[in-house]
Amino acid sequence: MSAASVASVARLRRAARETVSGLPREFWWLWTSTLVNRLGAFVATFMALYLTLDRGYSASYAGLVASLHGLGGVVSSLAGGVMADRLGRRPTLLIAQSATAVSVAVLGFMQDPVAIAGVAFLVGMASNASRPAVQAMMADIVRPEDRVRAFSLNYWAINLGFAVSSMAAGFIAEFSYLAGFLIEAAMTLACAVVVFLKLPESRPVASAKRADGDVGLGTVLRDGRYMAVVGLSFLVALVFQQGSVGLPVAMGRAGFTAADYGFAVAVNGVLIVALQIPVTRFIEHRDPRTLLVVSSVLAGYGFGLTAFAGSVGVFALTVCVWTLAEIVNAPTQTGLVVRLSPVHGRGRYQGVYTLSWSLAALVAPLMSGAVIDRYGAQWLWAMCAVVGTVAGSGYGVLMRRLPAERRTAETAPASTDADTGAELSTA
Repeated sequence: MSAASVASVARLRRAARETVSGLPREFWWLWTSTLVNRLGAFVATFMALYLTLDRGYSASYAGLVASLHGLGGVVSSLAGGVMADRLGRRPTLLIAQSATAVSVAVLGFMQDPVAIAGVAFLVGMASNASRPAVQAMMADIVRPEDRVRAFSLNYWAINLGFAVSSMAAGFIAEFSYLAGFLIEAAMTLACAVVVFLKLPESRPVASAKRADGDVGLGTVLRDGRYMAVVGLSFLVALVFQQGSVGLPVAMGRAGFTAADYGFAVAVNGVLIVALQIPVTRFIEHRDPRTLLVVSSVLAGYGFGLTAFAGSVGVFALTVCVWTLAEIVNAPTQTGLVVRLSPVHGRGRYQGVYTLSWSLAALVAPLMSGAVIDRYGAQWLWAMCAVVGTVAGSGYGVLMRRLPAERRTAETAPASTDADTGAELSTA
């Protein structure tokens, strides 16, 4: 091996060490729970195929079930945030993951179409309820200066797990759809076991509540600056959702096959797994205002460029553009949410932020379908460019005077993590 190659390997090793160093062990157990959860996320991948091919239901019914699953997520976004603040992060995770495991297993045995739709709604509620608690716990246990890196690593685990589970789902479905339901239930239950055995409660103690005042959902909704950020997050989410709702329809209308779409969109997962960590090292300490403005505009125009795609290769290139925007936007946006959240109200604030993505998942299919049917796909991609520009401009205006990090009363006094000095409650 040449000297240049040795030096390059040494730089990569050093970069990897710097990326993962300094984070508390509780974070890595939470990260492991996230990865296991996403590795077992089979049902969302093959649900439409299960309902249409295996059970013989119509595409309209499959769409209804998907919408009910999404509606369950909308409901639980707020409920999960309230639970994370009132009951604690750990109990909320245990309840949500246990309920998800049970409901997914039950869904695999349902025969009646009404029962399938109803249980799918419950699955959506249970699976989405854990998200505010995960994000709030991560903010509790990680130092402010390390949060963007921590959120980025967690996002990387989500995408790595999803990439693996998406490939595995096809093989499992060939064997047995029921096996997919049961394996996902078992792996979700394993996440609950990890939380029970390895994660202490991280919710700030009463002193933090006194410092922040009484924080309810009304407090969040009256926080004009924060709700404006949530609104901008909704716009950005609408754009990113087109990768899974507008893009396949548009490619199908243009004569491309499902395999063509699969190849193009696979670039998204591959790039996130390959670039999330090095890009995060580049953006970690940069101005979040600039990052959110650039990533929003880049997302909008990345999808906007799809209007000029005439081959699978060009579609894949457009995916590269908006994937880079996603890599930058996701951890930066989540870090901003923490920065604007009162310490004792993190669960509720995260719940409202999660709601913006859940609502986008409901609205995007309806919006993209209506626009493509009435005006054509070119108008959809033009709208994405406009929405991305509006969101970027909004971030530029809102973040002119970004408040300082909330550092006071962030920790509970029960036990101290040796790696960071952060104090964690053992309740």
